[in-house]
Amino acid sequence: MRYSRMLIPTVKEVPADAEITSHRLMIRAGLMRKLVSGTYTYLPLGWRSLLKAINIVREEMNRSGAQEILMPAVQPIELWQQTGRDVDYGETMAKFKDRHGRLNVIAPTAEEVVTSIAANEINSYKQLPMNIYQISFKFRDEFRPRFGVLRSREFIMKDAYSFHADEKSLDETYRVMYDTYCRIFKRCGLDYVIVEAESGEMGGSGSHQFTIPCDSGEDIIVYTEDGSYSANLEKAAVDPPAVSAVEPPPKEKTSAKFPPIQEVHTPNIGSIEAVCAFLKTQPKDMIKTLIYSSGNGVIAALVRGDHDLNPEKLTQALGGRHAELADQTTIEKVTSAKVGFAGPVGLAAKVDKIIIDHAVAAMAIGVTGANKTDYHVKNVVPGRDFPLKGENIIVADIRNAVEGDSYKGKKLLFKHGIEVGQVFKLGTKYSQKLGAKFLDETGKEKICTMGCYGIGINRILASAIELGNDENGIIWPISIAPFEVLVTCVNQDDKEVAQTAEKIYEQLQNNGIDVLLDDRDLRGGVKFKDADLLGIPIRITVGKKAVAEGNIEIKLRSKSESTKVAIEKAADKVIELVNSLKKQLNP
Repeated sequence: MRYSRMLIPTVKEVPADAEITSHRLMIRAGLMRKLVSGTYTYLPLGWRSLLKAINIVREEMNRSGAQEILMPAVQPIELWQQTGRDVDYGETMAKFKDRHGRLNVIAPTAEEVVTSIAANEINSYKQLPMNIYQISFKFRDEFRPRFGVLRSREFIMKDAYSFHADEKSLDETYRVMYDTYCRIFKRCGLDYVIVEAESGEMGGSGSHQFTIPCDSGEDIIVYTEDGSYSANLEKAAVDPPAVSAVEPPPKEKTSAKFPPIQEVHTPNIGSIEAVCAFLKTQPKDMIKTLIYSSGNGVIAALVRGDHDLNPEKLTQALGGRHAELADQTTIEKVTSAKVGFAGPVGLAAKVDKIIIDHAVAAMAIGVTGANKTDYHVKNVVPGRDFPLKGENIIVADIRNAVEGDSYKGKKLLFKHGIEVGQVFKLGTKYSQKLGAKFLDETGKEKICTMGCYGIGINRILASAIELGNDENGIIWPISIAPFEVLVTCVNQDDKEVAQTAEKIYEQLQNNGIDVLLDDRDLRGGVKFKDADLLGIPIRITVGKKAVAEGNIEIKLRSKSESTKVAIEKAADKVIELVNSLKKQLNP
């Protein structure tokens, strides 16, 4: 390809809404342009890189024995109603009515459709196991799209679904897909870590997440220094406090009893920070009472004031039941107070269930809302002033891990990362509800056991850029770079120079090298800046001096130094470099 004939609109300015490196560089290097918030048009260079990532994913999926299909992006709401995920996804799911008044969704994922296919097409154990996948666009109406393609509304996903006769078969395919993902991300040039993960809205019995450690990642990896445990923040378990997290005031330690509960007027003070400032206490001495709604009623969740509730852990504590923060009307009805003044005292009889975090159960004494507008209560003792046991009470780990926590006695450490893929053991959550059954060897009808395996294709590109960049631009892995080699003709107006560059370009093309010829009539400095910005792995520089001396310059984008090679040997040397770089990425 010739630079002069391609749409590569590089820009110097950093986009105002670009918060992270990959977003800035994908715009500046002309890989993509924003249409509206959270949706992007991929321009030629960006699309070439995406296609290379897609091809790697497709090759490895096919190698694993999976079969490629393509499912509709527009799906009837009835399928989602059968699994209840129309409620689980809430406003994130985009819906519309067609001309016949039928309600449809724009697919955020495809479990429902693929399971309905299995329900219609699988009838015997002889057809199992079966693993089918697609690579397609998905849409999720994110409340706050950000970080470019890392948190976008429209994105490209590879999603695969396996169907099995039993758990043993699922375990075998799960391991095959686990290994397949390792090969995919290795070939894409990504340094990844694998952590335990929550299944979340997907459901199921187990999950692992493939994460790229980097400072700009939204995900948080929690791990022990010895490497014996690692998980994402949603999954990371913490040891319960061994002793009370809050001790009574020194003057009351001599008494067998704690001071009585005390109501305090806190006018228009509802936040943890404001209450602490007003009462001269600390967040760790506070009890936050969060009111949630689910299909089965109202739930109160209690966490310490310095902790954040973990929605995934709450879902697990509720036996897989999804819950969302209640609206203002529900909160006021349950607590008899405005938002910000909820508390656990007397609340057990007003809600369907109370979930109490271990750290709250371990508190000796604390401060919380009074279930009365503009009032809080002090000297609240868990177990005395609100129950820790009962039919509708659960004490569990429902908070995010924080610095200072441990797991199995080992200190937990934290680092940021980008999730690029996740594998799930779904079990029978979808097959049971959508009727994916088969007849076993004895003719007995059984429910298919399922697995699910997803990769964010767009995130592969963003992760590669987050890992590979410098002050001048992108540093691509050769496997997903838009081009493998860039021939920079410094003096396009010099016939001999132009002919030399053209000859090397043609030699590389004829040997299957993916090469871009910068044949623009521009100054060398401009071309060099664009070359660094685009990040093509190997650059060949052809200029007057080089041609006169009979040598051209070869430079790796990842290195600061360059090498001079005789013109007649240039193509062979570059082919050797390309093959060497590719070999490093092939497991």
